[in-house]
Amino acid sequence: MYRGIYYQIPKVILSSMASLLQMGSPLIYSNFLVKTIQRPQSFTCTILAKTTPGGESPVVPRRSAKYQPSLWNHHNLLSVENKYTNNKSVRERDLLKENVRKMLNDESTTHTEQLKLIDDLQKLGVSYHFEREIDNILTISYQKDRRNFTEYTMEKDLYATALEFRLLRQHGFNVSEDVFNVFMENCGRFESDDINGLISLYEASYLSTKSDIKLQKFIRFFAAQQLRDFVDTNGNKDLASCHIVQMVVQALDMPYYWRMRRLATRWYIDIYGKRPNKNPVLIELVKLDFNIVQAVHQEELKYVSSWWRETGLASQLHFARDRIVENYFWTIGQIQEPQFGYVRRIMAKINALLTTIDDIYDIYGTLEELQLFTTAFENWDVNRLDELPEYMRLCFLVVYNEVNSIGCDILRKKNINVIPFLKKSWADVCNAYLVEAIWYKRGHKPNMEEYMQNAWKSIAAPTIFVHFYCVFSDQLSIQVLETLSEHQQKIVRCSASVFRLANDLVTSPDELARGDVPKSIQCYMTDTGASEVKARVHVRQMINEMWDEMNYEKMQSRSSVIPQEFVEAVMNLARMSQCMYQYGDGHGSPEKAKITDRIVSLLFNSIPLD
Repeated sequence: MYRGIYYQIPKVILSSMASLLQMGSPLIYSNFLVKTIQRPQSFTCTILAKTTPGGESPVVPRRSAKYQPSLWNHHNLLSVENKYTNNKSVRERDLLKENVRKMLNDESTTHTEQLKLIDDLQKLGVSYHFEREIDNILTISYQKDRRNFTEYTMEKDLYATALEFRLLRQHGFNVSEDVFNVFMENCGRFESDDINGLISLYEASYLSTKSDIKLQKFIRFFAAQQLRDFVDTNGNKDLASCHIVQMVVQALDMPYYWRMRRLATRWYIDIYGKRPNKNPVLIELVKLDFNIVQAVHQEELKYVSSWWRETGLASQLHFARDRIVENYFWTIGQIQEPQFGYVRRIMAKINALLTTIDDIYDIYGTLEELQLFTTAFENWDVNRLDELPEYMRLCFLVVYNEVNSIGCDILRKKNINVIPFLKKSWADVCNAYLVEAIWYKRGHKPNMEEYMQNAWKSIAAPTIFVHFYCVFSDQLSIQVLETLSEHQQKIVRCSASVFRLANDLVTSPDELARGDVPKSIQCYMTDTGASEVKARVHVRQMINEMWDEMNYEKMQSRSSVIPQEFVEAVMNLARMSQCMYQYGDGHGSPEKAKITDRIVSLLFNSIPLD
């Protein structure tokens, strides 16, 4: 028999059961009950277990990450109001949008002026309103450059050349780095006061691929050194308030191309507003649009917070991270446009469930329990729940019901059964988690190759992308699903590797302190005898190399069956990971990593309208 306090199934599970049973989905619907788990006070605690013949419950040693409770109050989230949800704001936004469209299509503007406007639209977060126009302009620009390569690039200045190169590569066009040959031949006579040209050149260098030796070995180094010299010369003068100095500091801190898009937009709106030549119509549009989109995000956050509360996972599994706001924040980093609310809601759920299961494997479960848990996901069978410890049962049941619900919804809307792919992705990530648990329990220290072979899967990105593709793409391809399911998409592996390495750079000290397998930094140190400082430099170089691979795959995907928008979302997860772990463990300890301020700036602080 089992000992403990029982409570009924959370409402979200019951409602999920009802809807799925109507569709004939295999779901448990008995009076399944789970126990209350007491918050562990130290590294050991008494858990619910089968009683011994003598009637005593055994004490099982447990690790603890000592995660802090959520910083966000559910009822406070529900009480958030936004005045930009009304139709009047949307009508005003749409009128401004049409005025900007006319600017974009104005035949009297020069090509460089068009490119500058496109760049501003992207950085200000409103380019999604003008996707067709932007693609047409860049396609014409690409075709023109290919016809008149030498003559055309010779006519352009450094700023315009680098800007066009960056915009074309961002959109998947295969532009050669040779466009910078003229600059390289004349760099000895370069005017160091062309700061806009330097910023543009530096930012363009991050669109490199592994074959772009000039961009990697010369241009990026040269531009970075010139920008650092500029900051050293001007940073402490009155110019410190100048938007140019701020742009240089921002670029050196992290290039625009690697930044979380929505966060970069919030920052750039402020900087653009300081420019003496700002467009008043455009700045009015972007401020209003930001606030309208923020209102959409707020309503989605209320929904996922309510869902999370109803699952009972946060209240029952006290050892796990209660991070529903942060898990939703990840989804904005992946896809921010307002029309993709359904995708964000589903992915926030997936992120929250992955976080919980990760903590079960990393912190709480015994090896025997984790093997049973992994088998449960492989079998995907609720009829064998009795084999699991009770604290795992609720978690498995919530995952089972949510995944089946997602699969049934996709079957109804898109007429394709994706459940086999979804459930395989859960079995795969649990097996990757289990590998690391076995390494830890048995004291195995993997080498770098062995570690990364498993670590890019255990970061859960492949599972995330299978679900994302299913809920995002209008026309699902079995071919794409199979390559995602079999881990054959190189761009997914690269994005997942950036995610893992960015995580390792900040979380490995805490994880090793509580007891965990060596991470990439320690593996490299063991393999090579390098110091920790040199190992960290190597890991950052690995991140650079992963970005080069992704840039190459981005260009290749333009002619593939994979939607360009999905490819961008894959790259956005890498950007989001670098945002989340830039100053610390933004997911585990958001209060220490500036993530709370970033969440507030994007989700709760609207932009004042002039």
